[in-house]
Amino acid sequence: MNDPFSLASLTRLSNAQTRSISAENPDGRKGGGAQAVPPKGKKKGSDAWCNDAASDLGKGWKVRPCAKNFEPGQTLVLADIKGPGIIQHIWCTVLADVHRWISLRVFYDGQKTPSVVCPLGDFFANGLDGLALINSMPIAVNPKGGMNSYWPMPFRKRMRIEITNDGPKAINEVFYQVTYALCDIPDDAAYLHASWRRSMTTRENPEHTILDGVRGRGHYVGTYLIWNQLSNDWWGEGEVKFFLDGDRPDSPTICGTGTEDYFGGAWGFVMDHARDLSPQTYSTPFLGYPQALIAPSPRSESKMRPRVPAHALYRWHIPDPIHFQRDVRVTVQALGWWPTGKFQPLTDDLASVAYWYQSLPTRPLSPLPSLNDRLSR
Repeated sequence: MNDPFSLASLTRLSNAQTRSISAENPDGRKGGGAQAVPPKGKKKGSDAWCNDAASDLGKGWKVRPCAKNFEPGQTLVLADIKGPGIIQHIWCTVLADVHRWISLRVFYDGQKTPSVVCPLGDFFANGLDGLALINSMPIAVNPKGGMNSYWPMPFRKRMRIEITNDGPKAINEVFYQVTYALCDIPDDAAYLHASWRRSMTTRENPEHTILDGVRGRGHYVGTYLIWNQLSNDWWGEGEVKFFLDGDRPDSPTICGTGTEDYFGGAWGFVMDHARDLSPQTYSTPFLGYPQALIAPSPRSESKMRPRVPAHALYRWHIPDPIHFQRDVRVTVQALGWWPTGKFQPLTDDLASVAYWYQSLPTRPLSPLPSLNDRLSR
């Protein structure tokens, strides 16, 4: 299994067989693409919306490019693949405003519980509105809403990717493509996991749990965080902490120095504190602050202090994975400032995705809450 992020690996010959699943080839079989035929008598708006457009050209001309009429409560199996193999690329897109309606689950090697449990948009670092542009190594989101994952996802026996529409109405179109290689998997290759959590911090307990309950051997590789700010002014003094392999609740092995510091920024993401306190967004291969939804407040004589009700941030621990041998727990504090110069515990609304690799079997992940409890606004 070659390193997917190494150009040097492109020179090496392999016995792997490349396959790809989409609505035009639902099971990814060899020679199985572009086989749909426009049925006679179909009208516009039917299940295969390209039937009419392709009717003059016939088979092989974009007859079934997407899943249509994804009904409330319906589950679609995007991929069900016999191994061994590795998912190399997932691309998908849906219309805006439904990214948290759709729940994503991934099952490996016959496990009854999924190893990925996440709203679709959040998995692709797009949990706010589906409009964030992400220019990172494992996740790329391009105009408009083209979501791409390059997280390597090895499996040995079988893997299944499914989505469910938990929303109140049908989603007209779901476009997707899953590209993978059928190949041998090294004995030490672990499985990608992802878990979504949301909580409201309190003054008594100003802490959000990003990940907990993980047992086994593995390494933590990423955090995506949405911070819905209910407080005023600066929100990011809290530290991100990693409790590894039996650490006591008050003694993390890894303790950062502030929220913006963990995501690779500094000094509140502000470029010029004397003139404008608006934060500066960015997106880089491993660290990003792609969205700061700003609602400006009235301008003072000296500078503008904006109201920023929502922030979206990511950090991928690709060059610096955090290894654990038995267990891992990850938290972030919600802290600002009192006018007296003391830290202020904040009541804010936080949602996060934790990404990690580990061996099987794994404990069941936290289930997704009801739709109303996962929507941001």
